[in-house]
Amino acid sequence: MKMDHIEKISSELKISASSVKATIDLFSDGCTIPFIARYRKESTGTLDEVAIGAIRDRLAQLQELDKRREAILESLTERNLLTDELSKKVTQAATLTDLEDVYLPYRPKRKTRASAAREKGLEPLARKLFHYESKDPHSDAAAFINAEKGVESAEDALSGARDIVAEWISEDETCRKEMRKLWAKRSTISSLLVKGKEEAGAKFKDYFDWSESAAAAPSHRILAMLRGETEGFLRIKMGPPEEEGVRELESRYVRGSSPVANQLKLAVADCYKRLLGSSMETELRTDLKQRADIEAIKVFVNNLRELLMAPPLGQKAVLAVDPGFRTGCKVVCLDRQGKLLQFDVIYPHSDKAKSGEKIIALCKKFEVEAIALGNGTASRETDEFLRGIDFAKAGLSAIPVVMVNESGASIYSASEVAREEFPDQDLTVRGAVSIGRRLMDPLAELVKIDPKSIGVGQYQHDVDQNQLQKSLDDSVMSCVNSVGVELNTASKQLLSYVSGLSSTLASNIVKYRNENGAFASRDQLKKVPRLGPKAFEQCAGFLRIRDAGNPLDASAVHPERYGLVQKMAKDSGVTVEDLIRNESFRKRIDLRKYTGDGVGLPTLEDILAELDKPGRDPRAKLEPVKFADGVHTMDDLHEGMRLPGIITNVTAFGAFVDIGVHQDGLVHKSEMANRFVSDPSEVVKVNQKVEVLVLEVDKSRKRISLSMKR
Repeated sequence: MKMDHIEKISSELKISASSVKATIDLFSDGCTIPFIARYRKESTGTLDEVAIGAIRDRLAQLQELDKRREAILESLTERNLLTDELSKKVTQAATLTDLEDVYLPYRPKRKTRASAAREKGLEPLARKLFHYESKDPHSDAAAFINAEKGVESAEDALSGARDIVAEWISEDETCRKEMRKLWAKRSTISSLLVKGKEEAGAKFKDYFDWSESAAAAPSHRILAMLRGETEGFLRIKMGPPEEEGVRELESRYVRGSSPVANQLKLAVADCYKRLLGSSMETELRTDLKQRADIEAIKVFVNNLRELLMAPPLGQKAVLAVDPGFRTGCKVVCLDRQGKLLQFDVIYPHSDKAKSGEKIIALCKKFEVEAIALGNGTASRETDEFLRGIDFAKAGLSAIPVVMVNESGASIYSASEVAREEFPDQDLTVRGAVSIGRRLMDPLAELVKIDPKSIGVGQYQHDVDQNQLQKSLDDSVMSCVNSVGVELNTASKQLLSYVSGLSSTLASNIVKYRNENGAFASRDQLKKVPRLGPKAFEQCAGFLRIRDAGNPLDASAVHPERYGLVQKMAKDSGVTVEDLIRNESFRKRIDLRKYTGDGVGLPTLEDILAELDKPGRDPRAKLEPVKFADGVHTMDDLHEGMRLPGIITNVTAFGAFVDIGVHQDGLVHKSEMANRFVSDPSEVVKVNQKVEVLVLEVDKSRKRISLSMKR
C-alpha cells in the first residue's frame, strides 16, 4: 500500500489517515462495505457506507493512475527517451490529464503534417521561427528548398515549419493547462437541427436551436443533446468563441509586429483550428459526459434505494391481481411466504357478479389478508370493482386493496429467474405473482429484476454502463444488508447480494436448504459447500433465522460477539433471553466494562440497540395511497384539480407523479415549492405521497403538468 495514496485520500475526503488506512486494509482482507460499516466501526472511526465507498473508489482511481504511469515509463524506457527530468515529471503528475500532457510530445504518432515536415528537414527552420531567431523568414526559408524532398519553394518551407510549430504549441504542457481554463470558463454547448429531420426528430424539438453555458448545463440537457446527436437529429458544437482561443494563444507566442511574428500568427491560428481546439473539444465532451453521467447515476441510485426500501406489508396471505380489460384480470393467491397456491382469471368489466363471487371464494379459502393490485391498464376500474365487493356480507372482515407499481413485472415474468421458479406457469401468472410479492416485500422481489428495467432512471441507457452497474450493485447490496435476509426463505437472487456471498455461494445455500431442511442456526452455514471462514464472517451477521434456538441468530448481532452478549447476561445474573425481553436488565449494563480487544462503545451500543428489537426492519410502515374517485383517464382531468398522487420517479428537472390515470404527470422543479429548488431529490422521494394541482393537460402529447405549490 502506498502511503502517499493514504495521505492524498485523507486530504481530499477530509478523513483521518488512520481511518483511511484501516479501511484499505479491511478491503485488502476481503471485507465488504456493509460489513466494514456495521461490524468494524472501531477500526474505521465509525465511517459510514458513503465514506467507505468513497475511499474504495478513490483508491481505485489512484491505482489506475499508477498503472498508466508505469506503462508510460516503460514505453519511454524502451524507446530510450527517458531522462531524469522527464522521469520526475511523469512521477509527479497528480492526475491522468497532467500525466497525458507530459507524455503527449513523446507519444508514438501516426504520420502527421509536422512529422512529414521533419522528414523534409524543416525542423531547424521551425526553431528559428519559434525562437524569433530569423530576421527575414522568406530568405531563411529559401535555404531549405529541396525539390527531391518535395519543398518546391520558400513558401513550402515556411508552411512545413509552421506545421511543426503548431504541433509544438499544441503539445506544450503549460499551454494546454491555460487553454483548459479558458474552455472551462467560456465554453458554450449548442445544438442545431440536422436539415430535413424536423418530423423524425420531434422529440428533440427543444434542442433544434439551443445554446447555453457548458459549465452550467444540467446533466439531463447534456445527455438529451448527446442522444439527439447520436440518433442523427442534432449537430452539437462545444467551446468558446474561436477568436478568444486564438487570441489566448497569440498572447503567449506572438511578440510584437514583424515578419517572424506574422509567421507565428499563422502557426497559432492553424494550431487552434486544426489541433488544440479539436483536442480541447474532445476533452470537454468527455468531461461534460462524465459530469452528466455522475449526476444521472446519482439520481438513479437515489430513486432505486427509495424503491427498494419501500415499506413492506410483511408475511401476510395475499391475493394479487394483474388487471386487464379484454383478456381479463389474472388472479393469484400466495401464502405468507409468497408461495403460489392457486391462480384464476376474472372478467369484472363484463361479468362483475361472477368475478366478485370468485374473489370472495378465494379470500375465504386462503384466508386472504390483503389484495395487491397492479397499477397497469384497467387498474383504476379494477380498483373500484374490488373496493365495491361486500366482504362483510360474505362473513369476512374488510380486506385492504393496495395499488402496487408493476414496472418491470413483465421483464421478470419472461426472465430465466421466473422460468426457474415457475416452469409450468405462463407469463401472466408469473407477473401476477411478482405483483403480490412486491407488496409483501418489495426488496426481496425487486432484486430479481435488472434495476434498469424498473423505470426510475434518467437517460440510464446513455450513461457509462459499467459505472452505472457498479453503483446500482452497491445500492442494492446496501439495502439488502441494512434490512437483513431471512436465511430459510430467501431466494438465491436475494442471498447473492448479502455481504460475502457470490451467486455460486447463494445457490449452494439454497441447494443445502432444499436437501437438508431449514437452517437451525447460523453456525450450520459452515456446512454449506465452499462457504469458508471469510465468507461466514462477512455474511453471518446479515442473515436471520426466525425462531432459532439461539435468539441472537434472529438478530443483527454478529456471531463473533455472541460470547460478549453471553458475558453481559451472566454478569447480570440472567439469560440472553432475559436481556432481550427485559429492558430493565439492559439498562443496568455498564458498557465501559466490556470495551477492549477491538470492541468499543460504538459496537456495544449497536449490540444493545439490537437486543432491544432483534432483527428490526428499518423500513417504514406501509401506508397505501388512494387515488381520487372518478378520475381514471386523462379525459377526467381539468386544470385546477387537486389530486392525491405518489412519486414514481425523481429526475434532475423534476418529479413524475402517478395520479391514477395511467399516465404520470410531471412536477417541474420550479413547481415543487414556494422557493427555488435546485435538487428535486431534496424535496421529494420515490414512493412519497403528495398532493398536486393540475396545471395543464396535453392529450395529443400525453403530457400532464402538475404543481406542488401551495
